[in-house]
Amino acid sequence: MAPQLTWIGLGNMGRGMCANLVSKGNLDKPLILYNRTQKRADDLSAKLGPSKTKVASTIPEAVEDSDLILICVGDDAAVNSTVDTILEQNVQGKTIVDCSTVHPDTTNALEKRITAAGAQFVGMPVFGAPAMADAGSLVCVTAGKADAVKKVLPYTDGVMGRATIDFSDQPAGNATLLKVIGNTFILNMVNQLSEGHVLAEKSGLGVDNLHNFISTMFPGPYTAYSQRMLQGDYYKRDEPLFHIDLARKDARHAKALADSSGTSVKGLDVARARLDDVKEQLGDKGDIPSVYGAVRKESGLEFENGK
Repeated sequence: MAPQLTWIGLGNMGRGMCANLVSKGNLDKPLILYNRTQKRADDLSAKLGPSKTKVASTIPEAVEDSDLILICVGDDAAVNSTVDTILEQNVQGKTIVDCSTVHPDTTNALEKRITAAGAQFVGMPVFGAPAMADAGSLVCVTAGKADAVKKVLPYTDGVMGRATIDFSDQPAGNATLLKVIGNTFILNMVNQLSEGHVLAEKSGLGVDNLHNFISTMFPGPYTAYSQRMLQGDYYKRDEPLFHIDLARKDARHAKALADSSGTSVKGLDVARARLDDVKEQLGDKGDIPSVYGAVRKESGLEFENGK
């Protein structure tokens, strides 16, 4: 029999991952859903089918009869609070999987606490935008004891993701260490695209000509972010895909890791300052490609490109 699964945290990523678990995960029991705001869980359950999902109103209710508990919440404090509540219950024999992006020290501390309580733990952050979560094409990163990771792998490739980077029998924090470093690639990519488009506009090349180059040379994330910038999506969207506060949190973690290891990350320093500018300009509507607007302002242009 397949294990009973519970999902905690239904943000932009979690909703798509749950949809793929239900449609492709070969579950023989309804997926248990919990979200701090229950309406989001109720709405997703109605969408996926009440026979395929079950909404829990509390975390203890969500985990009581569950074998595999997956968590995807916004930050370190939310993960720790969630696990605090879970560990108030008997978790002997359960496997807890954290898909959140947190500092690796947080992940390693969770692994110690959870295994001491008699449960297994896997760190499993994912790479990809919400559209990739919806499509089941994320890249999953797994770390922890091999026998624990083995319980999660049936739900990664071909279900929630297109590939898995497996760090079995490595500390669980290695998964989030890769995730934090990997997210600096995304932030620096957005930073470079922003500078390139502003330079193309002000030098006379034109942003459309530069986008033609980008889409030819760098199909994939570069092209997608470039398109979002040029279409004005970076300031028009009411619900950001990569909330500016989450981007700033990830950048803080990366900076802390750099400082503690004596690593120079000057590009990250510049990008962090621009994220702060975005927060000041757009507040909760800020998104990671909104860095384009910050670079525009630095260069004497309007934050919004008028598209």
